[in-house]
Amino acid sequence: MSGLLRDYSPEALARFEREAAERYEAYKAKGLALNMARGKPSPEQLDLSDPLFNLTRNETGVKSSDGWDCRNYGVPFGLEETRSLFGEIMGVGKENVIVCGCSSLNIMYDYVSQAMTHGIAGGEPWLFCRDRKMIALVPGYDRHFKVAEHFGFDFVCVPMTAEGPDMDQLEAAVKDPAVKGMFCVPKYSNPDGVTFSAETVRRLAAMETGAKDFRVIWDMAYTVHDLYDETDELANVFEVAKEYGTEDRFIAVASTSKITFAGAGLSALATSDANIAEIKKRMAVQIIGHDKINQLKHAYFYRNLDDIKAQMRRHAELLRPKFETVQKILDEELTGLGVAQWSKPKGGYFISLDVTTGSAKYVETLCKDCGVVLTPVGATWPLGKDPEDKNIRLAPSYPSVEEIALAAEIVAVAVKLAACRALREGQTG
Repeated sequence: MSGLLRDYSPEALARFEREAAERYEAYKAKGLALNMARGKPSPEQLDLSDPLFNLTRNETGVKSSDGWDCRNYGVPFGLEETRSLFGEIMGVGKENVIVCGCSSLNIMYDYVSQAMTHGIAGGEPWLFCRDRKMIALVPGYDRHFKVAEHFGFDFVCVPMTAEGPDMDQLEAAVKDPAVKGMFCVPKYSNPDGVTFSAETVRRLAAMETGAKDFRVIWDMAYTVHDLYDETDELANVFEVAKEYGTEDRFIAVASTSKITFAGAGLSALATSDANIAEIKKRMAVQIIGHDKINQLKHAYFYRNLDDIKAQMRRHAELLRPKFETVQKILDEELTGLGVAQWSKPKGGYFISLDVTTGSAKYVETLCKDCGVVLTPVGATWPLGKDPEDKNIRLAPSYPSVEEIALAAEIVAVAVKLAACRALREGQTG
């Protein structure tokens, strides 16, 4: 008999399920409270940036490198030094960067909102497109979906592959002029940790779109968030797009939320000359300036990209054991049973776990009853509805290694119990 659970005899399956249930009840009796729901930095990671609290002045006092008093009005698009820093991170010149507040999500929301009410590059407001659609890469990032949902978009779901989006499906979908854009995390994507291949980046830049104002929100959330020295490399989308004259298609965003302080860092956007000019014109009405004191402190702390990379290696030293603990336990508990598959990313903040079709919500319930909180099942799909009910996003970053080990064991046992139930009910997927 093979190791596949579906090949077990009824007696062997019953014995397997009984043993898993006994382990589950033992875990449940512990009265645990473990949280793997969101990709939050741990307190130890946040401690790495505590020196920021003491950085208010240096040899320039409270002035930027070009003489601006950061306590006063002005510099609405960011200090020269922070624009240069984000330019290094995002692969563009500082003239193509705008530094904002602490939230890249807010930048994305605002850009879609402006497109809804005022249009893009002289086009009609997206609000006037009654059947407007957004590409949804699945599994994907729930907050991206929620922005599109908020503005009344329908979704065209395109599956992710090991190279990024299924480009054949995507290229066919964007020929519809009602499809206005897409969000993506091109490096260490949320939740499966895939980095878009060079060929995928090229096809995204080259593809023909029915909507002239089609935009790709290029969310570089994890662009420097490597777990290992051997990293994934992401092609520079702006360099590639120049070859096809599609630089305006891409709006890149990034933040320091998982580099310094989550919710108290900096965010930025990078895009083409034409887009920058349009965004600056609107920002001049919207805001006098973002927090320049915070920008100055970050510029003191991080002089260049090398400083950022050195800090991210310290983050990786804290994160790597947690990811490897989850991988080790899933390997030991589930390999060969044919009941689950999981990603093994080189960076980012998540592990994507696919369980027996129709069983993810049951796994979530079992874990919750045992004191382990997971990202709500369905969150990796638009409207919170995974049509196959099989994807679960695991977030190992916040708990301790010991807590992560215990949580991963409980998840594995829950996956086994859910698979047994599915087999008994004939739902083998």
